[in-house]
Amino acid sequence: MIGDGLNEAGALAAADVGLAISDEEACFSPACDGILTGSRIGGLNDLLCTCGRARMILWLTYGIAFFYNAIGLSYAVSGTLSPVVAAILMLLSSITVVLVASLGARLMYRRNTAV
Repeated sequence: MIGDGLNEAGALAAADVGLAISDEEACFSPACDGILTGSRIGGLNDLLCTCGRARMILWLTYGIAFFYNAIGLSYAVSGTLSPVVAAILMLLSSITVVLVASLGARLMYRRNTAV
């Protein structure tokens, strides 16, 4: 849902994704997921493409976390993984997911600003 955020506040809040268009984004807080200035409405297609890339990064991080947990769980169930090693693997899993998400967001930002 895209609107000005005033008349459609209920629809923006109820929508899966709500985007308000406003020229005063600093002092404007509608019930929506994002705010886009009126002068940047032409970049709406770029915003949607960026959201699609962000979704790919999200699925990649979910895959990495699933991979770590599947490997760790298989060793833990078999009894060959000590609790200390399991704690270290969980820490490495969290660090890896954060690094992949951060690097993916940085690459996505560089790709969008290089144009």
